Amino acid sequence: MTAPTQADGRLVDNILHFARALRKAGVRVGSGQVETAIQAVAATGFAERVDFYHTLRATLIMRATDLELYHQVFAMFWRDPEFLDAMMYMLSPELTDDAEPAKSPHADRRARDALGDGTAPKAEPKPREEIVEYAAFTWSDAEVLSTKDFEQMSNSELSEAHDALRHLTLPVKPLRTRRFRPGTTGQRPDARATLRAAMRRAGEIDQITRKAPLERAPDLVALCDISGSMASYSRVLLRYLHALAHARTRSWGKVHAFTFGTQLTNITRGLDLGDPDAALASVGTAAQDWEGGTQIGTAIETFNKAWSRRVLSRGAIVLLITDGLERGDLELLNREAARLRRSARHVIWLNPLLRWDGFEPRASGVKILYNQADKTCACHSLDSLKDLSMVLSKPISHTPDRA
Repeated sequence: MTAPTQADGRLVDNILHFARALRKAGVRVGSGQVETAIQAVAATGFAERVDFYHTLRATLIMRATDLELYHQVFAMFWRDPEFLDAMMYMLSPELTDDAEPAKSPHADRRARDALGDGTAPKAEPKPREEIVEYAAFTWSDAEVLSTKDFEQMSNSELSEAHDALRHLTLPVKPLRTRRFRPGTTGQRPDARATLRAAMRRAGEIDQITRKAPLERAPDLVALCDISGSMASYSRVLLRYLHALAHARTRSWGKVHAFTFGTQLTNITRGLDLGDPDAALASVGTAAQDWEGGTQIGTAIETFNKAWSRRVLSRGAIVLLITDGLERGDLELLNREAARLRRSARHVIWLNPLLRWDGFEPRASGVKILYNQADKTCACHSLDSLKDLSMVLSKPISHTPDRA
């Protein structure tokens, strides 16, 4: 084996830096893939820029969902034509150029964040009239972040949103049980405690002891849609559920979580892990139907048959997280959603489509869930999750089916 040349060293270093940029953008790239990429580039050499592009793509990208990010990171990492041409010229004099792939705005922003450039490329300034605004009416970064859609956030903004989720409260009203506790404000006399106190006074009753109903926090049960249309929101909401499960002071009991796309998966044990990244990694391993199709009716039916009696017997509140775009049996969805509503204390439907002001339940699946849910709430931003807290802090009653 010949010793690596200076040009080879520069190429290896830049491939390593490129792999780190992909990781920072959210693409899963292992050290074995990087080693394979270096060997593949050494074997194929440079004939055209497009060959270099496809060689790295074939060795570094394992999921189709990462292709758009790869396009943007590649275009930005190697966007200095003089550097790239000089480096490739040292390895092959027969280099021809090729056009860059088409850009997507969301992937473009995430690629800039990964490469340490969170701002858009600077264009030539155009002469314009300067407008002076009163600072009292401008928004702060925190205010903009709280109203921004999760799907439109960059990596750094998502990180800030994850930190903010840990501080959101969820005031759930406690449940009154059949058991009692001693209480001076209780309306019911405690005969046993009164007689015990009288025995210590030779049978003389000094005062009547009273007792009040014992209250306990209800459990939370989340059914989270992880199909393709809900994937970006589900990842953030699973972080939210993890924060609820590990909150130090809370007004709710146990948090049970399930994901569904083409099948129902219990992820409660994964969310029990203390580290949120480890918890989400465990959830990703357990749920094998990420970003696939969705069968809401079938998933709710499986939950009703296998898990309903286990997790809803203590008056739990169900958070149904889905856009309601059912492609399966609508009669099954209506029947099982009605059964879920009868079994749970309350069913709160979290739908990211409610972010649109003109939203109407026109699709059949959406209309069914709208009729069966006790309350509906958006879940596309931090402010919408704060609205969920307001919904749960107020009395909720079952209402008749809405037309």
